[in-house]
Amino acid sequence: MPQISTAPPTDITGLDLAELTAHVETLGFPAFRARQIWRWVWRHGLTRFDDMTDLGKETRQTLAQHLSITRPSISTRQQSRDGTIKWLLRFGDGHEAECVYIPESTRGTLCISSQIGCTLTCPFCHTGTQRLVRNLSTGEITGQVLIAMDALGEWPATQHGRRLTNIVLMGMGEPLYNYDNVAKAMHIIMSNEGIGISKRRITLSTSGIVPEIARTGTELGVNLAISLHASTDALRDILVPINRKYPLDMLIEACRAYPALSNARRITWEYVMLDGINDSDADARALLQRIQGIPSKINLIPFNPWPNSPYQCAAPERIENFAKIVMKAGYASPVRTPRGDDILAACGQLKTASQRPPKRQLA
Repeated sequence: MPQISTAPPTDITGLDLAELTAHVETLGFPAFRARQIWRWVWRHGLTRFDDMTDLGKETRQTLAQHLSITRPSISTRQQSRDGTIKWLLRFGDGHEAECVYIPESTRGTLCISSQIGCTLTCPFCHTGTQRLVRNLSTGEITGQVLIAMDALGEWPATQHGRRLTNIVLMGMGEPLYNYDNVAKAMHIIMSNEGIGISKRRITLSTSGIVPEIARTGTELGVNLAISLHASTDALRDILVPINRKYPLDMLIEACRAYPALSNARRITWEYVMLDGINDSDADARALLQRIQGIPSKINLIPFNPWPNSPYQCAAPERIENFAKIVMKAGYASPVRTPRGDDILAACGQLKTASQRPPKRQLA
């Protein structure tokens, strides 16, 4: 009879297959049991070992004693008039983060968070007004995908016509400041023995953490998006303060050297359109000069306002003129259509009430 464990069960939604195999073997089971469990969790969305019908009763009991399959809890669910869904998710310590599902005619994109809060303080971004609380764990990142799969009825993951086809790491936080957990989570989500979302359908957006860019391309191979927003260091130092550490010349060269970059795998340059700040014809031409020679897409993002935001969106005619210059240079369809702005789910609007715990005062 298996001994009763006093240690809390290990949540397997944060384990890769090798780690799960090691845990299963430690419990005295053969390695192939791990692959069975993996498929039940990641291909069928099961949350109870009792439902894994190809495992014996005693095996299921032992697994349930030592391992768990968890989800974040849903604090709130909001649905926009355009069909966008935003979940406020609560994790085991009570802190919360948001993720957003954006439906489109031929695909559906899940925007996930990598941190609670953010340390980068970009003044046009709502998340940037919230202090960094902590990184999300691997299981908390994959948990966002599991929640969306549950809600959309996407199990089994092998079914045809799935609505969740793409993932963007564009939610709360800077993913390259939580690289190890993000990379591990994406490898789990990319596994063909589970959800199986291709690396070509995953886009990681960074404000420009230069030392991690090459590693992202080599180890993950996902699409890269750069939160750029300015073509001069003087302005980008204000809009994206990490630029003071990794200025534009350094960032652009890192992108130019991004592994597997080609006309089929392009860098996406995200550029929020701020009234009177970065929206002139001269700004457009300077942007094109900066990225010259790099296989690129340009995503012009009309600024999405949030409570007490210090900026306004550029006028529609100004965005149109900027876009014409960009399109004339060969960058087609550059303006992003705001989605979910009525529920503060659009780009730059995410924020939660989670706060960093106060420092303990010495007696």
